[in-house]
Order: sequence, then C-alpha cells, then structure tokens
Amino acid sequence: MPELPEVEALAHHLREHAVGRRVHRVDIASPQVLKTFTPPWTDLQGREVTGAGRFGKHLDLDCDGLHLVVHLARAGWLRWSGTTAAAPPRPGRGPLALRVHLGPPGEGPGFDLTEAGTKKGLAAWVVRDPAEVPGIARLGPDALSVTRARLEDLFAGRSERLKTALTDQALLAGIGNAYSDEVMHVARLSPYATAGRLPAEALDRLHEAITTVLTDAVARSVGQSAATLKGEKRSGLRVHGRTGLPCPVCGDAVREVSFADRAFQYCATCQTGGRPLADRRLSRLLK
Repeated sequence: MPELPEVEALAHHLREHAVGRRVHRVDIASPQVLKTFTPPWTDLQGREVTGAGRFGKHLDLDCDGLHLVVHLARAGWLRWSGTTAAAPPRPGRGPLALRVHLGPPGEGPGFDLTEAGTKKGLAAWVVRDPAEVPGIARLGPDALSVTRARLEDLFAGRSERLKTALTDQALLAGIGNAYSDEVMHVARLSPYATAGRLPAEALDRLHEAITTVLTDAVARSVGQSAATLKGEKRSGLRVHGRTGLPCPVCGDAVREVSFADRAFQYCATCQTGGRPLADRRLSRLLK
C-alpha cells in the first residue's frame, strides 16, 4: 500500500510534470472508482493543473480550484506516460480505473490510475475543497509534522496496541502497515505495547523514529519515477516484508504475525526482549 513517502513522491512528480498542463480528457474505465457526482468529472476537462499535494495518504491534483483527490488503497498505483493512448479504454477490462490526458490524446502525456487484484479499494473524488472528502476530514495530524508533545497528547489514555495506533489515520495521518513496522523497529518497541502506557523515554524514541524513518523514506522516494517507487520502498525496508531474513541490527531472524488479510514483521531481539509474539488472534505473548 502506498504510504506517506510514496504519495509525497507522486505529488512531487506531478508538480514537476503535470503542473502548467491542461486536462484535455478524462477517461473512466471503472465507474465505481468515482465517489462523487457533483461537480461532474467532466468539469476537469479544459482546466489547467495548478498544483499537486498530499493529505495523509490521499493524493490531491488541483485543477484550477477543482480537485481530483485519489486514495490508492492497498493495490492502487499511478502510472505516468509520456504519451497516452488515444482510444478510450473499455470499461471493466484490466487494472485501469481512470486515465487523465494532459495533452491531446495520443500525442501528449498523462497518467493512469490502476489497481491490481480482485479486491477493489481505489477511490477518486472530484471536489472543490479536499476537506469534502470524508477520509481527509477525519485525518489526524500529519505524521511528518507531529511534535513530541503532540504525540504524547495523541497517545494519552489510548488502550490499543501501538501497531494499531500508528496506523489509525484519524489519530496520525500517513503511516501504514509497512512504515509502522519500520518505526517500531527503529524505536525498539513491541507492536503489542499499549500506546497510552509508553514511558517518556519510549515516547522520545518513538517520535525520533517516526521523524527519521519517514524523512529518510521521503528523501529516497522524491525524484524517483512512479515506475521505480515500489522497488525503492522495498529496498529501504529493514523488517517489513523480510520474514526469515536477518535483522540488520542484531542478526536475529525477522518474525511475522499474520492476520486474515495482512501481516506485520518485527525483530524479537530488538523489540520484545527476545520473546516471540503470538498470533494476534491469541491476544497474548507466548510464554
């Protein structure tokens, strides 16, 4: 799933390559991707792209005051092309959901929004104010800008596990499954730690890890083409997606806890005092 660093890099790419161009045509290949009907998506046509930004994990393309806001969900992606296909796509065929032509179709550049797999979550909104998007309206403070004091306030009294708190977008915006694993590993904290019971020293480490991990990931990602961003993300991860491989800090094997539709990875030596975590469904540490 694209998270804060990748979405920031995509926004940067659009600022570099899309701003100043005009939307010539928008093709809808998957009607269910559009979550708004007023204003109609056809109102984007003819407008100049004046900006591109990010709200948490939402990508925002500003077309002269009308915004195309996108959430890429788990398997969505933005594919930039120097020349878009002139023929309109067939609805419901393949991974293509939406295409934006930023030049004459068949001649100019543009981008596709695509989604792999059968479970669809990619969503797009056409709004006059990004705050009209429900997911943006609910966002907590951006993870890259949160201060140590603000983090302590956010976690005060929270009873959920740290893994859950870090990925709750209404609490802290931008961190997903992968970077939460990375942050907790760098901070040497258990995913099962109670968010509201972290001592001051642990909160210090957590805040520093959030800032360091995300800043480094943004620095690696910005300037990459959209086509290489996924590979860049994978290459920079220390524990996430590396089950069975040695921890880069201590050499212990990276372990995994699996859920019905996702998993997280951690190092027992670095994060849990050497104790392997039980499957979350057991709701306890192995003794």
